[in-house]
Amino acid sequence: MVTAHHRTVSIDGLDVFYREAGPADAPVLLLLHGYPSSSHMFRHLIPALAGQYRVIAPDHIGFGRSSAPSVDEFDYTFAALAGVTSRFLSTIGVTQYTIYVQDYGAPVGWRLALNDPTAVVGVISQNGNAYEEGFVPSFWDPIWADAAERTTETRDALRPALGREAVEWQYNHGVPDPTTVDPDAWEHDLALLARPGQDDVQLALFRDYATNRDLYPAVHDWLRTSQVPVLAIWGRHDEIFAAAGATAFTRDAPDARVELVDGGHFLLESDLDHVVATITDWLRTTERSA
Repeated sequence: MVTAHHRTVSIDGLDVFYREAGPADAPVLLLLHGYPSSSHMFRHLIPALAGQYRVIAPDHIGFGRSSAPSVDEFDYTFAALAGVTSRFLSTIGVTQYTIYVQDYGAPVGWRLALNDPTAVVGVISQNGNAYEEGFVPSFWDPIWADAAERTTETRDALRPALGREAVEWQYNHGVPDPTTVDPDAWEHDLALLARPGQDDVQLALFRDYATNRDLYPAVHDWLRTSQVPVLAIWGRHDEIFAAAGATAFTRDAPDARVELVDGGHFLLESDLDHVVATITDWLRTTERSA
């Protein structure tokens, strides 16, 4: 049985909590979570992949068990989250890795790749966007409006996204059988979102998300020039990041493997075995062709 370790390191005075399993000298898989979750979303994936890989899953600042300073104490931008993640990797001695990105994890991962293009040797994107085609307008239009107008009204219009109905929806929408999704997953997230100051933290990140779109041309160029192996495994019914965001990867990574699964945003809750089997096969294939 694989032993998972739960550790914390200090980065610039901030605690970064992370889960880790697998041989210390094995190739590294870096798991980067999305909103509103944390490394908790990888609790079942980590032991499934840790037989031959060193699997590392940190909590972003403001999430999970990592430090969650107020918006007055920390600049909640995706650039700042990526900066902490970069220093975290340096602190634990990781220099090369394959990234698994989901939701917010994607813009963090893209920044890591752009800041050190040779560090990222593989990309697994599970509903982690890098293309305009992936954005579902009904979900994103209020976020773009807030980023552009920056008014109290546009900001307050996003507050329902922090509530129970919206969080449960993120887990259950697009899932053919919602009874396969463990309610403890969203209860865990809701408990953390209820902490004082979390509304300001999350609203600041909502507002900053528009900056990620500006990176996309550079990300596409990196995909083309690096020829890094890509697996896009996607819940085809996701109403946040549409399946078109998965197939778009083949434009810049023609050999990318695209798997559209009969699920929604949080595939690891409803389709863990499918995801594990696909990742394991893809990793084996990329190793043979390396």
